[in-house]
Amino acid sequence: MSTTIRHGGDLLAAVRRFERPAEDWLDLSTGINPDGYPVPALPADAWQRLPQDDDGLAGLAAQAYGAPSALPVAGSQAAIRNLPPLLKPGRVGVATQGYSEYAPAFARAGHEIVPLAEPDFARADLAARLDHLVVVNPNNPTGRTLPPGTLLAWHAELAARGGTLVLDEAFMDCTPALSLAALAERPGLVVLRSLGKFYGLAGVRCGFVLAEPALLAALAGQLGHWTVAGPARAVARLALADHAWQAATREHLAQAGTRLEAMLRQHGLAPVGRPLFSWVPHADAVLLHDALARQGVWTRLFDAPAGGLPSLRLGLPPAREAAWQRLDEALAHACAAISTGDRRPATLPAGNLPD
Repeated sequence: MSTTIRHGGDLLAAVRRFERPAEDWLDLSTGINPDGYPVPALPADAWQRLPQDDDGLAGLAAQAYGAPSALPVAGSQAAIRNLPPLLKPGRVGVATQGYSEYAPAFARAGHEIVPLAEPDFARADLAARLDHLVVVNPNNPTGRTLPPGTLLAWHAELAARGGTLVLDEAFMDCTPALSLAALAERPGLVVLRSLGKFYGLAGVRCGFVLAEPALLAALAGQLGHWTVAGPARAVARLALADHAWQAATREHLAQAGTRLEAMLRQHGLAPVGRPLFSWVPHADAVLLHDALARQGVWTRLFDAPAGGLPSLRLGLPPAREAAWQRLDEALAHACAAISTGDRRPATLPAGNLPD
């Protein structure tokens, strides 16, 4: 396991490596909505007062996600780091092509990590040899989406042995009908939600844990007071209550995701498309990543798994035709360069893991 965990959004690394100023890049290296929630000016007391845990945010989040209860945390990362010590030590299944923070967090808490390849998630008996299972649904970067029935069957098997299904729904806001948030009060089920992707508010560091009350209380006690800053809480309350913006954004992202997938196919690629990103396995992914970067388009590059292909993940361009045109032209040049033999290699950064 690499000790260095890297994520998308590392634009400064591209700036230094390709000597192109930051303002001259089309940064598609994350799966974050590039046209996120329009944050208004906040009242002064959001900055001046200590965060108020009884400001209604927990209840508003529970209502927004259809969950019995919710605990606000400083992004999903806070839960990922602090949840493993609260679960009984055991064998934890974690995808090898998935969010890279889970495995080290569980390992630090004394759990045994069981790496899972993508084909493993098609097995009905996946939970049989595990004490806990982490599922990112939809998965990042592969786009794999599992139906509620499959997840509930795994949860029932784990819970019967005192185990836990940790369900990361960071990308679920685009397809809320597939969420298990409404069932999160069941013992052995933990659902994580975040404002970072759909709302495009990764910088506020605000997410929510949906789980049974006893586990939420234990996690709250471990995190302590003021885990989410006052301005972040104020923004979260506004975004979660804005149902009109949510509905319009859901429609916009579905259309944009379809457009991105179609564009990639037009250039001879075979993407797995989702509303917020497309994932492109390709034998020449390293070269394609490099060719796009030389034109100022920054994508996310992933190592090849055992028996698989390296891959790229491309987030959505902003909702400006000039940005989409730039991507289209860059893809045309990059794919042509590869097909005609311009195969200058890129240097793959160490610890190249998904975010």
